[in-house]
Parts: sequence; structure tokens; C-alpha cells
Amino acid sequence: PPSRAPRRKTQKPIKMRRTLKGHFGKVYAMHWASDSQSLVSASQDGKLIIWNAYTTNKTNAIPLRSSWVMTCAFEQSKGNLIACGGLDNVCSIYNIQNQGANARATKELVAHDGYLSCCRFTDEGHIITSSGDSTCIYWDITCGEVLKAFSDHTGDVMSVAINPENSNVFVSGSVDKTAKIWDLRNGKCVQTHVGHENDINSVTFFPDGNAFGTGSDDSTCRLFDMRSYGEVNKFGNDKITSGITSVAFSRSGRLMFGGYDDYSTYVWDTLADSSQVPYALPSQHENRVSCLGVNAKGDALCTGSWDTNLKIWA
Repeated sequence: PPSRAPRRKTQKPIKMRRTLKGHFGKVYAMHWASDSQSLVSASQDGKLIIWNAYTTNKTNAIPLRSSWVMTCAFEQSKGNLIACGGLDNVCSIYNIQNQGANARATKELVAHDGYLSCCRFTDEGHIITSSGDSTCIYWDITCGEVLKAFSDHTGDVMSVAINPENSNVFVSGSVDKTAKIWDLRNGKCVQTHVGHENDINSVTFFPDGNAFGTGSDDSTCRLFDMRSYGEVNKFGNDKITSGITSVAFSRSGRLMFGGYDDYSTYVWDTLADSSQVPYALPSQHENRVSCLGVNAKGDALCTGSWDTNLKIWA
């Protein structure tokens, strides 16, 4: 007779659960709120839309002065503030609590000499921005002043991420093919990680804050460890030839998600060796996957695409 040993419940496969429709232009960026249910998306139709990912309802839409938006961010501690920016070189801060019909930016942070590629709040009063002028800037939002400028990169900085365990530390990825670790306390670059053979488009911290992941135009994702100061894993193979626009980890860090120029989203096992075949998410987008993110609870992945849609996976 079949053995009566209890079968371990196998993990259900990731499926597409929701589609968020409403943008009329390419979606360029998305970011989850700390409630793991709301998210903000930015599109070149000139709108920021705040969604409830469970109900797919739009809870807010903010018309932007410049439609050439490249990044958006949700403030994580209270969830009242949203930031965005792009080819206007400005980081605009919006308060979504007191948002009437005429949505005005609460603050406009002006100092970069190039496009704004990415922004992330460290708390309600401070934000880090990265730019095509090869610098990152740490801002005081309340008075709109530059607290520190970080200028060690030699090419456009494409992405920043703040360490989940220590908000004084952040990582940046650049078209100079390096990722750099910075410390807000001394205002310096403390580590430079090399290995990629082309532009780094996206960086994200490993959940424990000791390592970080990168996605690059060299069609690989990589895992770098700050303790061993080097690359510890590389995700890619000969069949994957398109660049990676965005990367994210599952809550445990076991999975690494990558959004690709060829419309795919691949899931990599961070513990497997380089011969692994990644899992491709089914029912893929109809254009480039431009952004993705896993929520704080770790129970949902959102992908955004140039096909104007966002999809929720769980």
C-alpha cells in the first residue's frame, strides 16, 4: 500500500492573479507601499496612479507637470508621500493625503544636471535620488536642500536601493558597469563591485541587508556579497540575450526575479549554480518589462511593462 507518511505540501506555482489597466502610455516604474496592498506606478502618459492591488481599484491619479517620468517611490514609514522624476531633472514629492482635484507637488527638489533615474525615501523627511549626471544626492525634503552629493560613478547612475537593515547604507548601479555601496554617515563610497560587462540598470538589496542583486544589459543578473566583497552568483545563460531592466528578491531571498527587454520575467534560484534553467512566468507581457517589485509581506510580485499594463503575481 502507498506509504502513510505525511506529504509535504508542495508550493503552488506562481500565477498571474490581477491585471492593472488604466495607463495610456508605457509604464516605466512601480513601487509597493509598506501596507503590501497599495502600489504606485508611473507612466509616460504623464500620470502617477495609486492602485489597490487586491481590488485593482485606482485610489488616486496624479497628473504630472512633466510626462517624461522614469521613476516613482512610495514612502515606507507612513505612506503619505510619493516621489517621482525623470527627464525634467527634478524629484517631485506629492502628499497623497491632502490631494484634491488640482494635484500640486508638495516639494520639487532641484539640483541634478541630468535626468532622474531612481529615487527612494529613507524616511518621511529624506530621500536619495540617482541621476544621469553620474551622481546620487541625499536630500532634506522639508527644506528642499542637498545634504550630501555622491559623485564617484563615471557614468549615468540608473538605480538606487536602501539597505533594509540599515538606512544609512545604500547601493547604486551605473552604466559604468559598477555597483557602489555608500554610507550616508561619512558621505563616502565604501565598496565598488565590478563584474558586469555592460550597464547596470537595476539594484536591489538582499532581504538580510548583507548582499545585493543587480540586473544588467549584459543579460545577466548577479548577486554580490558585501561581507566577502565580491560576486557570489551569476544568473544567465546562452539562450538569454536580452538586457534586464529590473530585479527583486522574494522575501526569503531564495528567489530572484528579473524583468527583461524581451518581454519575459524570469525567476532564478539564488542558491543554484550557474547551470540552472530559470522559471519563466507564464502569460507574459506584450512589450518590455520595465519594472517589478515584491511587496513587504512577500506574498505578491508586481511587474510593469511598456504594454501599459501592470500584472500581479502570487
